[in-house]
Amino acid sequence: MNEKVLDVHEKPAASKWLILSLQHMFAMFGATILVPQLVGLSPAIALLTSGIATIVFIIVTRFQVPAYLGSSFAFIIPIQVATKTGGIGSAMIGSMFVALVYGIISLLIWKTGYKWIMKVLPPIVVAPVIIVIGLALSPTAINMASTITIDGESVYSMLHFSAALVTLAAAIICLMFFKGIINLMPILIGIIVGYIYSAAIGILDFTKVLEAKWFAIPEMLIPGIDYDFVITPTLLLVMVPIAIVTISEHIGHQLVLGKIVDRDYIQNPGLNRSLLGDGIGTLISGLVGGPPKTTYGENIGVLALTRVYSVYVILGAAVFAIAISFLGKVMALIATIPTAVLGGVSILLFGIIASSGLRMLVDHKIDFGNQRNLVIASVILIIGIGGASIRFSDTFQIEGMALAAIVGVVLNLVLPGKTNESLA
Repeated sequence: MNEKVLDVHEKPAASKWLILSLQHMFAMFGATILVPQLVGLSPAIALLTSGIATIVFIIVTRFQVPAYLGSSFAFIIPIQVATKTGGIGSAMIGSMFVALVYGIISLLIWKTGYKWIMKVLPPIVVAPVIIVIGLALSPTAINMASTITIDGESVYSMLHFSAALVTLAAAIICLMFFKGIINLMPILIGIIVGYIYSAAIGILDFTKVLEAKWFAIPEMLIPGIDYDFVITPTLLLVMVPIAIVTISEHIGHQLVLGKIVDRDYIQNPGLNRSLLGDGIGTLISGLVGGPPKTTYGENIGVLALTRVYSVYVILGAAVFAIAISFLGKVMALIATIPTAVLGGVSILLFGIIASSGLRMLVDHKIDFGNQRNLVIASVILIIGIGGASIRFSDTFQIEGMALAAIVGVVLNLVLPGKTNESLA
């Protein structure tokens, strides 16, 4: 790697600290606020909990891992399904149980080592599930981009679709024709350009911004106060299996981050600690009404670009996120972003999620001449994208993405011809 500017434990000069931390905040901002807007949660609480979760993660990993935790896209459909069946509180309960799974896996890794989880979650299982996540979200992106709601019905609008296309074009241009920080913030810049275009064509409503207070406490959802803490088998089977994907994503990020900063994070501070930090962050988020958390590749990209690896810079970004979440005017302004603009960036973002699964298959040289690999990938894709379900009763069922992840793990464990290929 190129020579580092600041190592993990070094602090930047005060004059540079502000700019370096703001870069990280902007890198995660667009994606972190997009998730809650797709699932009906508060963008302010998503920002607040991302900052808190990041600080907790850095403390748990003993100030050794410069990673930022933002809203996880893997849980968009599970949260939507859980919300439809039991209300938004149901999704928060599911998020807490996902955190519990992180804690259990962390404990097992602490006691038995990490190699077993690499074998349970090889690329041939994880990659197709990631593809399912992206493709299953594609109808949501297109509907957001091209339709508006009139009298409770979705109606096609070319005017709004034009805003989505402008947003998409801006994000693509950032990725393809720019280098440096701009290249790492296509979602945020796409939203900004799409927002300006939306203002020009007259589809914005600033009424809520004018009415909003400058200071406002983020809207929280507290168990036992805002919703009843009711656990159902279906809730657990909708949310918990997705941890298969996010744990795999976590491992991948730790490996990449370790190569960038020249450390072995799987060994020290250990995969058990980083998973625990991720899990506690998700637990705290669920307890106050925020979406599940995951380490962000966007911020890893910023580290690689700037060669500033300081955890104190990441902490600064977390503090900024927490502070902004209390600015009522800013949050009201975010709420005015047209659905079409969010749909425009979603087209690219969800496609990138699916393509990252394809990339994993290529990077690990998965041989589809091998019938075993062909069977596992095929079954995962069709079950996940087709929305298959196993229904034991009206209140107990496994479906879609969760079922695909479970079936993938089972097939990998029982089919003969298993190789030593792992995420590492």
